[in-house]
Amino acid sequence: MNRWIVAITVMLPTLIEIVDTSVVNVSLDHIRGSLSAGIDESTWIITSYLVSNAIVIPISGWLSRFFGRKLYLILSISLFTFSSFMCGSAWNLESLIFFRVLQGAGGGGLQPLSQAILLETFPPYQHGMAMAIFGVGTMFGPIIGPLLGGWITDNWSWRWIFYINVPIGFISILMTLFFIVNPPYMERIKMKIDTWGLCFMTVGLGCLQVVLDKGQREDWFSSQFIMWMAFIAVSCLIIFIVVELSAENPVVNLRVFKNLSFSSGNLIMFFVFFNLFGSIVLLPIYLQSLMGYTSFLAGLALGPGGIATMIAMPIAGNLVNRVSPKAILAFGIAVAAYAIHLMSQFNLLADFSAVFWPRVVLGLGMGFLFIPLTTTTMSGIRKEEMGNATAVFNLLRNLGGSFGVAFVTTMVARRSQFHQFRLAEHLTPFSRNLQDAVPQISQLLRGRGLIPPYPGQGSLGLVYNQLLQQASMLAFNDSFYILSVMMILVLPFVLFMKKAKETTPPMGVH
Repeated sequence: MNRWIVAITVMLPTLIEIVDTSVVNVSLDHIRGSLSAGIDESTWIITSYLVSNAIVIPISGWLSRFFGRKLYLILSISLFTFSSFMCGSAWNLESLIFFRVLQGAGGGGLQPLSQAILLETFPPYQHGMAMAIFGVGTMFGPIIGPLLGGWITDNWSWRWIFYINVPIGFISILMTLFFIVNPPYMERIKMKIDTWGLCFMTVGLGCLQVVLDKGQREDWFSSQFIMWMAFIAVSCLIIFIVVELSAENPVVNLRVFKNLSFSSGNLIMFFVFFNLFGSIVLLPIYLQSLMGYTSFLAGLALGPGGIATMIAMPIAGNLVNRVSPKAILAFGIAVAAYAIHLMSQFNLLADFSAVFWPRVVLGLGMGFLFIPLTTTTMSGIRKEEMGNATAVFNLLRNLGGSFGVAFVTTMVARRSQFHQFRLAEHLTPFSRNLQDAVPQISQLLRGRGLIPPYPGQGSLGLVYNQLLQQASMLAFNDSFYILSVMMILVLPFVLFMKKAKETTPPMGVH
């Protein structure tokens, strides 16, 4: 079977699943208005998908063995396609949330399945290029998702962001039927269901995802709801680990962490995506809330970073065959850390290029980081264990992103309050310097158009408004700086990883 046909077959459904994780975000207001839902209620449209997605990802390897991988892949695409159609046909908020849960369950297995099939289809010396294909797909989705969702919603209807998945889903099912073949070790096998492991993992990961998604909005542990969710999540996940280590047929085989390269790679992946998602979430908020960018202009500033990643990945895929993957990985981490450090120097006068280039540099760093990290992490995993290993790897990647988003949104909110308090200490009506400076400051700010002269707003109010913006800017600087330091601290873990096997083709193979 032609390897490239197999690659297209598995990446097509994976791409639409990745697009669907971000396509709804820009259409949420339209959906809320159409279904007469409140703001807090409507966020469950996103949360419900993430929760079911997070639950299915780690058990996709077990489900592949239970159903047989080809059948499970067809079932996943079919469920995703059916639920996409029903999401578009939803008659109220409750029905949409229910079908989003089904959509997340159908899509959860697609990323680890496609990654496992690619690693098994391509020989070890081509694993770099195989992961470049996978990486381009995973990076293209978050770029095209918001743009596609916004365009479809503005020109057609929010329902079409779901309907568009249906024809692609049918094509994917047909291609899977014709082009995907199960290896003998991935045929369906009879085994006892790990009921307790499945229950504790489902509840634990579900509650954890709710905590991460709702924590900042509910003010974290000042909310009883978040406290209970966190307690249940931690308790269930601890019990889950104990159960899995003693189970005969564990739903997630945690013994794979005995492989030092695999353990180190997962740790690096968690913190890399912690930083990547954190910085990517902060950038559009900074551009739109402080710099006055529209959604389209923010997309223009951020989009080229994803394009840079897609350009860098094939280059990295070729380099891992010639250069030590650990060296490329360390280079990618250093470049990404430098890019995030540049972002920590943003200010309220930054022009387009000052924002554009750090995002491009971050994209290049991620491109050189993802390929060697994946190939080296999976280098010591047997083909029979690849499905379980890719499931765990994708779970840690997604959890890293969720933790990163929760961390930076909390950091910006808390540091804004801190800087506002410190700056306001010197902003009192009794300050002689302030009394002398207010008229000149107000005139200067109006002249430069930095603050609009609202009717009836006094000079002190204008200055205080600027103080709030400066406090927010300092909070963004702090958050980016912490992310850059955390990225650098990941570097020592590269030393624990072993060089991938068979990184050069055998004689006569090109």
